[in-house]
Amino acid sequence: MAKSTKPAAKAAPKAAKPAAKSAPKTAAAVADKSEKIAKTQIIDMVADKTTLNKKQAGEAVASMLDVVVDALKGGKSVGLPGLGTFSVAKTAARQGVRPGTSEKITIPAGKKVRFKVASTLKTGL
Repeated sequence: MAKSTKPAAKAAPKAAKPAAKSAPKTAAAVADKSEKIAKTQIIDMVADKTTLNKKQAGEAVASMLDVVVDALKGGKSVGLPGLGTFSVAKTAARQGVRPGTSEKITIPAGKKVRFKVASTLKTGL
C-alpha cells in the first residue's frame, strides 16, 4: 500500500465562542444589569424616545455634555430641572498626611464640582 501524501486530519475543531450579548435598550433593563449607564446606552435611549437616529442622538448628547462641562469650567452653575444643579466650589488649603511615610503635607486650594439633587428627584426615589 502506498502512503498518503495528504497531512493527517486535525483533532476536534475549536469550540465556537459564545455570541456577545447586546446592550440593554430600556432603562429598567439597564438598572437590572448594573449600577452604571454608559454614554452609548444613553444615546440608544435618546434615539428610542425621540425621532432622532443614533448618530443625531449621539451628537445631541455629546453637545449637551460639552455645554455642561464648558459652563462648569467657566465657573457657572448648571441647573437641570427634575435632576439637580451642578456647581463649582472652591476648596481651602489644608493639612494632610502622606499615607506611606506619615509625613505632614499641605494640600493646595482648588476647585471641585458639587451636585445638589433636585427635591422632586429625592422624593421620587
